[in-house]
Amino acid sequence: MTATTDALAPTAEVIPFSRLVRERSSGSHRDSEGAGFMHGLLKGEATRDDYIALVSQHWAIYEALEGVEPAMREVALVAPFLSPALTRLPALEADLAFLIGDDWREQLQLVPATIAYAARIREVAATWPAGYIAHHYTRYLGDLSGGLHIGRVIGRQFGFETNGIGFYLFDDIADPAAFKDAYRSQLDAAPWAPGEQERVVDEVLRAYDFNTRIFEQLSARTAAA
Repeated sequence: MTATTDALAPTAEVIPFSRLVRERSSGSHRDSEGAGFMHGLLKGEATRDDYIALVSQHWAIYEALEGVEPAMREVALVAPFLSPALTRLPALEADLAFLIGDDWREQLQLVPATIAYAARIREVAATWPAGYIAHHYTRYLGDLSGGLHIGRVIGRQFGFETNGIGFYLFDDIADPAAFKDAYRSQLDAAPWAPGEQERVVDEVLRAYDFNTRIFEQLSARTAAA
């Protein structure tokens, strides 16, 4: 009787890690996307200077994220996630040169949350590779999702075709949806250490919090100007 009962008992659903991350971070994702600065940008209410401010923050974030890639390629857990097709830093630098001029580095104005965000990326890259994956996932899959839409909106608003919005153009990724599916499969297959998945989810939430604070600080700076 017991054996029959056990055989008929429903088995617990095993949730893929990629699905767990998406479900657990969906609220934070919506909060970040709905921040006042981004809402204004997507509604066509932002200025060119507002957009330049956003590109400047992106440069600092990706300079941290991609600056540590050579070391991350030597880490077995991280290496499968690194793809040259995702690289954004050269496009960001070209965008800034177009938007500001060749002296764009001297004109960068970073908000405190951006500086803290970049520092956190470098910290986890040096001490906890799985944490680096959390930030890599948050940034690049976001770029291949809502980022593509943002690029189209900005292009229409300011009359950009490619110059100025190169960050949002992934010429080497023909099918973003397929690329994201493959990335999520890598998340599911990665050899996570015991308890590490929960820590990675927490770090993804931390990344979204950094993003939200950046948008809040950009809004405050715009309001004070």
